[in-house]
Amino acid sequence: MTSPTTHPPASRHLAPPFPAPDTSEIPPAKAVKAIFNWELTVRQLVFGGLLLFCLTPWASPPLALGLGLILAQTLGNPFASRVKVLTPKLLQFSVVGLGFGMNAHTAVQVGQEGLLFTMASIIGTLGLGYLVGRWLGLHRHVIHLISCGTAICGGSAIAAVGPVLRANDEAMSVSLATVFVLNVLALFAFPPIGHALYLTQHQFGLWCAIAIHDTSSVVGAASAYGSEALQVATTVKLARALWIIPVSVGTALVFKQKGVKIKLPYFILGFIGAMLINTFVPAAKPLGPVLVGLAKIGLTVTLFFIGAGLSGRVLRAVGSRQYVLGLLLWLAVSVGSLYVIMRAG
Repeated sequence: MTSPTTHPPASRHLAPPFPAPDTSEIPPAKAVKAIFNWELTVRQLVFGGLLLFCLTPWASPPLALGLGLILAQTLGNPFASRVKVLTPKLLQFSVVGLGFGMNAHTAVQVGQEGLLFTMASIIGTLGLGYLVGRWLGLHRHVIHLISCGTAICGGSAIAAVGPVLRANDEAMSVSLATVFVLNVLALFAFPPIGHALYLTQHQFGLWCAIAIHDTSSVVGAASAYGSEALQVATTVKLARALWIIPVSVGTALVFKQKGVKIKLPYFILGFIGAMLINTFVPAAKPLGPVLVGLAKIGLTVTLFFIGAGLSGRVLRAVGSRQYVLGLLLWLAVSVGSLYVIMRAG
């Protein structure tokens, strides 16, 4: 007699203890929450979509900056704190990457050409900033920070000089916001002005490096004008950024600050190293276009991040007198340097 067929316990036919949720009939944002326990907001979705667009060939530095500004003034930046930390690092890596597209011999020639011009403009801007700032009745820390940002390299100079000056958070924030607003204006205004005045690639690159504050906006405006302008602007601007060191030392002496640490722009060494590799290591030549392409994408994303960080609250935090100081200095440097460049031919 055969024993009756035994069936396995019903539990063996049950689904796994942690089944994947059925997301076929629910919106994408809720599907993400169901899978990752992370709820996407409209702001995050828009931010992510714009960021992905900035990675495409259709995005340009001015367009990326504009999209970031629109986001900041409407929905707001959902990742403001993270973006603030990431932006300077991404800019530095992008600048180093641009070095793989440059020739060291040409860079030395361009750097020598702009040396005296750079010295004169930095000293003149700091002196003019002091006089105008005192006339406007601004605090000396704010005067010095805005003047250094205009004279050297925008936010990088302010970030380096601020700790030496022992400036408070309010002075730092106001100075950075003033410089960033003027950077936005320069990025949009300079290329059309250059075309209207029939500036050569070399002239425009030199003008950008002298008259635009931040390296990101310098490279963005120059890349919109042409490849030669980009090379000239990047080389002269980074040589100009080295003046952070003597200006920081001078700040410590003038303001009688002792025991302060001077922040060095180490990424410039990376740029020089990349340029030397591109010039003297033939095996690295094929990698140059790829790394330069990635660097340009990184720059585009950087400008999107900068625009997304300029919220209405940040813009309103700056008083009218600070804007007047920054604007007058910027106009003086822009007009004066343009006149000298065009006269020199």
